[in-house]
Parts: sequence; structure tokens; C-alpha cells
Amino acid sequence: HSESMASKDKTQEDLHVLLVAFSAQGHINPLLRLGNTLLARGLHVTLATTELVYHRVFKSSTAHAADTVPTSITTNGIQIIFFSDGFGIGQNTATVDSYMELVGKFGPVNLSDVIKNHFLNTSKKLACIINNPFVPWVADVAASYNIPCACLWIQPCALYAIYYRFYNSLNEFPTLENPSMSVNLPGLPLLQPQDLPSFVLPSNPFGSMPKVLAEMLQHMKKLKWVLANSFYELEKDVIDSMAELCPITAVGPLVPPSLLGEDENEDVGIEMWKPQDSCMEWLTHQPPSSVIYVSFGSLIVFTAKQLESIAKALKNSNKPFLWVIKNKEGEEPVPLPEGFVEESKEQGMVVPWCPQTKVLSHPAIACFLTHCGWNSMLEAITTGTPMIAWPQWTDQPTNAKLISDVFRVGVRLTPGSDGFVATEEVERAFEEVFAAEEFKRNASELKRAAREAVAHGGSSDRNIQSFVDEIIGGKLDI
Repeated sequence: HSESMASKDKTQEDLHVLLVAFSAQGHINPLLRLGNTLLARGLHVTLATTELVYHRVFKSSTAHAADTVPTSITTNGIQIIFFSDGFGIGQNTATVDSYMELVGKFGPVNLSDVIKNHFLNTSKKLACIINNPFVPWVADVAASYNIPCACLWIQPCALYAIYYRFYNSLNEFPTLENPSMSVNLPGLPLLQPQDLPSFVLPSNPFGSMPKVLAEMLQHMKKLKWVLANSFYELEKDVIDSMAELCPITAVGPLVPPSLLGEDENEDVGIEMWKPQDSCMEWLTHQPPSSVIYVSFGSLIVFTAKQLESIAKALKNSNKPFLWVIKNKEGEEPVPLPEGFVEESKEQGMVVPWCPQTKVLSHPAIACFLTHCGWNSMLEAITTGTPMIAWPQWTDQPTNAKLISDVFRVGVRLTPGSDGFVATEEVERAFEEVFAAEEFKRNASELKRAAREAVAHGGSSDRNIQSFVDEIIGGKLDI
């Protein structure tokens, strides 16, 4: 082993990894956290992302007040390079479909320029490119420069397995003729249509996302590694089920380090919303495991009627609650029932934002009513918090199934045929979560397993190390 160490020193000082990410905070943070781990293991790390991210996140914190975007800035040892996504500023109104198309058109050229301008003909050796899942063309750009490419899968491995099998036609899925068939896949419980990601259902309006998914999952072999923001002990069966087909390697949970018992100042994640900490002060006055925490993603918009059913259930629960309702920029917020905030101010708190990682870590929190986005779920798992699942679309229905039937850390709400969730249904879920010891027990067990996975010698720690060794080794073979 010693001779490889000697040769390592010569090559490693200029080995670079390039992360390529999209403007969604949920996509960037896991990548940045992976980058931070690679940095700690002696590699240089650069993130290439869209100018939109600069405007949303970094503009206020840097001296350039003008609209010109600096070519690059460095934060926490990671260099960030901004490229145009073909949009310019102020074009936030575009649909996901038109955005994916534009990015697919401009992305390859811009990424190519980043590689040419920052890496070719310099002393830097670009050893690997790591991208988010939904940009399949990155692998082609990497191949054209003969650079190995990895993908960081930012949903559960269960979803990777479902998509892989669906887009490669390996298993039977619901069809227009047989829309209600259940799906039986290795490593997963029997899945009903309501447990499947919306993109694989015959009813899904065909947009750009399934196109991108199909293109990516049919060409997974272009990638040298598929890494996952998950951990082996959490998804053992489904990870094992993919080993022969197209392996996925868990390197997570890529959550803020404070959730894993490490220093919170170490986090490289970025925040697209500005903090308001009044809720932390309020939480300190609540009894242990008493508070219902309610927060849905920034894209979820409820009707007034649906908000009313949540409000009623919270009020009737007689439990303290913390309810985050994000106001979308430039849109009128949907009003809460008249008098609700006033009447319940002794019982609960409604805020536009809260520091979620701090909230979930707080001993007063009893459970988390969530739309089941994967980042939020991982934060709940790493803090040992039981969940009430209210999935909306994309990967969320499957995530909800994982909560109730695989991880067994909570319950899932059942909407009526019109998609409306009644007050009684929300109340039932609250009662069930407060009554069942099992959810808290399983959640605590997973919290412990998550910390072990990332600790020295844990499953994710070993997986990251062998990934790094392969990158370094790969460069030595050339």
C-alpha cells in the first residue's frame, strides 16, 4: 500500500472534481455537502451552477451590486462557477418543461466552455464530473472530454430502482388498459398505483420530466458511478436488488452536519429563504415531544378549503403546533380561516419560514407533517422524528409508502377520491402518531444508524472513500 501513497502525493494536489447542479436549493445542497466530504479527503472541488443561483443566493452577500455575475466565487473552499442557463434574469415564470428544454439546449455548450476555460490547458486535472440526475446531457459532455462521470441521485434508492425498471421495461407497470394493477418489485413492498411516482402512471400528462428521466435511465451505463443521498442500512433491500442491474452506492445522508452530531458551522449548504428565529424561542417553552411541526415544500399550494381542514385538525388536537406557510414571491397568500391565528395564538404559531434543521433537532418536536420531499425526510430521519405523510406528486407518493411501510416511522394521510383530505383524517393521523411508541422507537434507531453510516468506518464513509480511491487510481492509470 505504501508505494501507492507516494505516487498519490504527486498527483493528488491538482486533482479536481466538478459538480454540476441546477438552481433548486434541494438539488444543490446535497451536492455541496458531498463536495465538502471530497474536499476533506484531499480533492479540489468546483461547483458549476446557473446564474439564477448567484442572483438568489450570493448576490446580496458579495460586493458586486451590479447585475453582472462574477465568473466565479469561492465559498468554504469550494469554487463556484456560474454559467448561463439561457434564461437571463427575471424569467422565473417559465414552466418546468420550457426550462428543461432551454437548459438542454444551452447547457452542453456552457458546460463545455466551463471545462475549456477552467480546466483544459491548466495544471488542474479534472478527474471526475458529478451531476444531478435530471441533466442527462452532462454525461455526454464528460465523455467528449474523456472524463469519467458520476451522478448523485437525490431521491431515495427505491425511486431509482422503480424508474430504472420502468424506463428499461424490466417489470410490469399500470397501463391505460389496466390502471389499477399493483407492482411487485424486488426489494420493495407491493406497490399500488397511489404508491408510485406520478411520472410512471399512465395518467401522467407527458411533459419534459419523463423524457429526461427516460433518456437518463436508459443510458445509465454512461455513468461510471451512481451515488445516492441515502444510507445502506435505511434501504438495504432495494440497494441489494440493484447490485446486478446497475448498482447504486449510498453516500449519505447528506444533511447539515449538526444533525449528525457534528459542528453546525461546518455546513456548506445554501439557504434561499431568509431566517426568522422567533419560533426557536417559542419552542423552548413547549414540553418535550409535544409539538406538531407542519411544513410543506415551497412549490405546494393548498386551497383555502384544504388549509381550513388542517387548521381545524391542529386546533382540535389540543397540541402545540408550529406551522410554516411559505408565501410565494409576488403571489397573494391563500388566507387562513378567519380568526384562526388569533384564536390559536396560545396553542400554536404560524410563521412564513423557520430554520427547519434546528426545529427538527429540538426536543419539543413530536412529529412532522410533511409533503415527503426527500431532503426533509432525511432531516426527520436523522433527528429521529416520526412523520405524517401528505404526498403530492413526483417521488412523494413512494416516499410516503416508505415512511409507513418500509421505515415504519409514521402514518400516511388518505385523501378522498377528489384528493381532499378531511379534518377527521388529519386528526386520525395525529392521534395515531401520538399513541404509537413504535414510530418514535424506529425513528430513534434510524437516527443512530444514520450517524453510524457517516462516522469513520461506517457504510457511507467507506463508500465515499472507495469512490475517492477510484478517482485517484483512475488518474494514475492514464
